[in-house]
Amino acid sequence: MEFDYIIVGAGSSGCVLANRLSSNKKVSVAVIEAGGKDSSPWIHIPIGYFRTINNPSVNWMYKTEKDPGLNNRSINWPRGKTLGGTSSINGLLYVRGQQQDYDGWAQRGNSGWSWKEVLPYFKKSENWKGPHSIHRGSSGPLKINQPDVTWPIVNAWVEAAQKEGFSYNDDYNSGDQEGVGFFQQTADRGLRCSTSKAYLKPIRQRKNLKLFTHTLVKKIILKDRKAIGVLTEKGSTEKYLLAKKEIILSAGSIGSPQLLMVSGIGNAKELKQHGIDVKIDLKGVGKNLQDHLQARPVYKVKVPTINTKTRGIWNLISIATQYAFRRSGPMTLAASLGTAFLKSRPELSNPDIQFHIQPLSADDPTIELHNFDAFTASVLQLRPQSTGEILLKSSNIRDYPAIHPNYLSDPVDQKTIVEGIRIARRICRQSPISEMIKSEYAPGPEVKDEDYQNLLNWARETSTTIYHPTGTCKMGKDSMAVVDHNLNVRGIKNLRVVDCSIMPQIISGNTNGPAIMIGEKASDMIIKNEKLT
Repeated sequence: MEFDYIIVGAGSSGCVLANRLSSNKKVSVAVIEAGGKDSSPWIHIPIGYFRTINNPSVNWMYKTEKDPGLNNRSINWPRGKTLGGTSSINGLLYVRGQQQDYDGWAQRGNSGWSWKEVLPYFKKSENWKGPHSIHRGSSGPLKINQPDVTWPIVNAWVEAAQKEGFSYNDDYNSGDQEGVGFFQQTADRGLRCSTSKAYLKPIRQRKNLKLFTHTLVKKIILKDRKAIGVLTEKGSTEKYLLAKKEIILSAGSIGSPQLLMVSGIGNAKELKQHGIDVKIDLKGVGKNLQDHLQARPVYKVKVPTINTKTRGIWNLISIATQYAFRRSGPMTLAASLGTAFLKSRPELSNPDIQFHIQPLSADDPTIELHNFDAFTASVLQLRPQSTGEILLKSSNIRDYPAIHPNYLSDPVDQKTIVEGIRIARRICRQSPISEMIKSEYAPGPEVKDEDYQNLLNWARETSTTIYHPTGTCKMGKDSMAVVDHNLNVRGIKNLRVVDCSIMPQIISGNTNGPAIMIGEKASDMIIKNEKLT
């Protein structure tokens, strides 16, 4: 089977590529997705991420190796395995990042990736339902809303943060991120707006678009340093798909580097250890892994929260009825409601920490909520200095790679996470939130603000990912760069990577919006190249 373009992965970037490239009726496009259709109702109901986060039918269910920075804990790394990818199972939060993030990419030699140059692609994707703004797009496929649901405890936190001296920001995506406010979410009339729903569903009937589901790409086929096709497997059947123009990897920050490596593209020394025939010695494949690590202070409160509002049959019936008839209520909740982008130190030029304020709490947010009323003031460092790596365990694509995040290995990261916890506590001492709090559940009053080492150890013992792996096929000009500024894999013709793995530095915030922007910008590059040829 032969196509002009083969896209590996129908996720946050892959669905965008499928839509934009197949708009030209003269080209044929194949999209290969290892997972199945996004037919589960829990994908489309916003609160359903509590179900999908542990569901292997729509989730790769990765786990990290034991990490020294987390006191040798291994943690879950969920990634989407269905149409829409992680945009189908994430917390629906929409964040672009800071202008300085993208200007920093450009300053590293990645021409075309400054804030001014990526902004049109953010706007192109957006169907922003909030107040009109010259900074926002209003005619794109991706529905973005301000939340319909409010929660008293979250409102009180936002007010308390302002009393602590932090400014209110009604649109952190306007170009100025700093301040406190409320999350925007990728939702439409009480339903998730994934990239499958926004970009893929409207064009599924195009005759020049072929979608393969439950199909694993085992290897990229290379000939004379040129990508010419892929070997796929569905059940027990293997097939070759050939690409006349390009193969585009959109398999994510774990899947894309793994596929490159098993195909012979990566660190030659490491590939040889697994008996892989080295095609291109690219030492940066799988390196530069970055993620956002969240510490989760929890406060017991005197007012109702999701913890108890979802207990008991009558509460559940009421919530289900509210959603069924009005598409409103707790079932429309994104993963967090309140947010803040703040500076951990006054001398910084832009925010370096982010808060996710949730009207719920749990020892493990993927398992079970506490049986008492509480809220969580999750805090993370926006631009960690610590980097990790993805390493093969074997030459078989079905064997998950070893994920080494290397969290909190840098002293700057350690200081920032501790200061973030201290800021969370300072805000919670302000009214009106202070009047609602019974006690601090975690870290707990026995761990004092001035006790740096115990605060850091609590973070090591309890922190977890907030699901933003990036950087493992980084864009750049240095010896560790995997792709150039046009996202072409270095040393290989007709092969690109288009997903969050290309980020040279993780952006300051949630990564789904930037993944979609990357898909839009790459599509434009490819279409312009198509016209030239």
